[in-house]
Amino acid sequence: MADLETSSVMPRVITFLSSLLQRVADSNDFSSQFIPHKVSVFHGLARPSISIQDYLERIYQYANCSPSCYVVAYVYLDRFVQKQPSLLVNSLNVHRLIITSVLISAKFMDDISYNNAYYAKIGGISTAEMNVLEVDFLFGLGFQLNVTPTTFHTYNFYLHKEMMMQTTPLSEPSMHMARSPKFHYYLNEDESTHQKQLTV
Repeated sequence: MADLETSSVMPRVITFLSSLLQRVADSNDFSSQFIPHKVSVFHGLARPSISIQDYLERIYQYANCSPSCYVVAYVYLDRFVQKQPSLLVNSLNVHRLIITSVLISAKFMDDISYNNAYYAKIGGISTAEMNVLEVDFLFGLGFQLNVTPTTFHTYNFYLHKEMMMQTTPLSEPSMHMARSPKFHYYLNEDESTHQKQLTV
């Protein structure tokens, strides 16, 4: 976790987290043409004009939450999708899922965090919508907000693995992810084993 705390590393975390989410959204945009999927309050009517990377960089610039929040937000996003398997993360919902998971992570992790109205401005949505998204996300998580050190380090490891895959062209894991970007490993906290099930 120490390397996450340095300001020089944080933009790389943003870059590679956004890269991973972009690949997932692109893959699910394609597969959703053929597979029925759930439409939720997170879905917009049109694809936002701002890229996922620019959106995460905007959140990073204005939210001032700790670097650990982005890893925890990633954990929350994985948990949310695991509990709602018919919800595909795609270009119509990924931005709202990101802003909501970061908001909840900052409130849970940091001593000081901004309110929903401020996050709504960062995210380009109304305060009323931000409130609805937060409640829906919390219920979707079953209010399971605690992240154990083991889980944190596991997700941190996979973010670093994502960085290595992006910076090492033609590596075997990169080829595997290119063929199947829909899946990502998560930690089953009850069994302490990794399973390839999640959409994010």
